[in-house]
Amino acid sequence: MSETMTAAAPSVLRRLNLSNQRLEKLLHNLRNEHQAESELRAIALEVLQAVDIQPDIALASILLCQIAGSYAVRHCIETAIVTIIAARGLQLDAAQIQTLAAAALTMNVGMLRHNESFQHKQSSLSHEEIAVIRRHPEESVNLLKHAGIDDDEWISCVLLHHENDDGSGYPAGVASPKVTRNAKLLSLADRYCAQVSARNYRRSIVPDQALRNLQQDRQAPVDPELLQLFRLELGDYPPGTLVRLHNGELGVVSGRHDGSGGQPICCLRDADGSALTPPVQRSSSTADYAICAALSEDEAGLRFSMKQIWGEQASL
Repeated sequence: MSETMTAAAPSVLRRLNLSNQRLEKLLHNLRNEHQAESELRAIALEVLQAVDIQPDIALASILLCQIAGSYAVRHCIETAIVTIIAARGLQLDAAQIQTLAAAALTMNVGMLRHNESFQHKQSSLSHEEIAVIRRHPEESVNLLKHAGIDDDEWISCVLLHHENDDGSGYPAGVASPKVTRNAKLLSLADRYCAQVSARNYRRSIVPDQALRNLQQDRQAPVDPELLQLFRLELGDYPPGTLVRLHNGELGVVSGRHDGSGGQPICCLRDADGSALTPPVQRSSSTADYAICAALSEDEAGLRFSMKQIWGEQASL
């Protein structure tokens, strides 16, 4: 691809993957860093700029698992994407959003070296491993301070992102009003992404079910206003969701809004299972093309590249 074409249609996926590579290298070496704030902020800005190019592609990259690398670091990039989009809905200023994104990118650095063993563990976690998880916000903060981060909001969000309003969270059992809105926003993005993104030991959960799970969670209740914000900004069926329509067609949601009160859907198979070539564009605002159900990858059985749906901005 020529530099002219790249400039005309910057790739969201390429930028997110480059940010992920840069973040992975830095986080794994953070214990040896003492002035890492500027580089971490620069990576947060890269992710923010990628989201701003086309938020729908950034969201789709999460559901379609298009960010390469280890799950532990990929999850932080994905959480930053969701945090940025939700923070835009709160009309936070650019500096606040960049700090929140930086907190998302670094929230789990304190247990990064343990993640690989947790991912491949077949049995239940031991008491010692549970203790590692419950300590990781404090460990992350200690590492960040050692690496030169002294921004109070950044540190606070990382420290509090597993605390709950009712005091049932960890590491300190802090309760409302000490649990800040920004920390709760980061927590919700973290929990949402943990459900909708596939891991090597389990399939992803479809987005509308993930939102219901969060709403119904009695052990770690979520802020209802922030949950409503997620419904407004992400929707029950974010871009990248595989869906069946009422007329039986199968496709992928390609945007959050289409200007007609519905969502644009790129249909790839008809009701009989035959490929639609080329894909057919539908709007969920029409009764026949309303979304009937979100589908797992196995249920949908669709094979496509993001570039096929979103064009050059979704090229790798």
